[in-house]
Amino acid sequence: MADIEEARKTFEQFDADGDGFITAAEWKSAMARMGDFYQTEAVAEAVIAAKDTNADKRLSFDEFWASLNK
Repeated sequence: MADIEEARKTFEQFDADGDGFITAAEWKSAMARMGDFYQTEAVAEAVIAAKDTNADKRLSFDEFWASLNK
């Protein structure tokens, strides 16, 4: 099980605009900052879709947290 405070910090790093959601573009950008320059928009969209329980094409913290605890 993940530590919720660490998860919040990580979520905030991915949520570049601070709106409380991670989009595919933000995911791709965060992955590039971490050294994964090969993450494509399509891959980022697939990652978000796999974790996005309400199908709004973005991750809330609750969805992010749930995905860490599967």
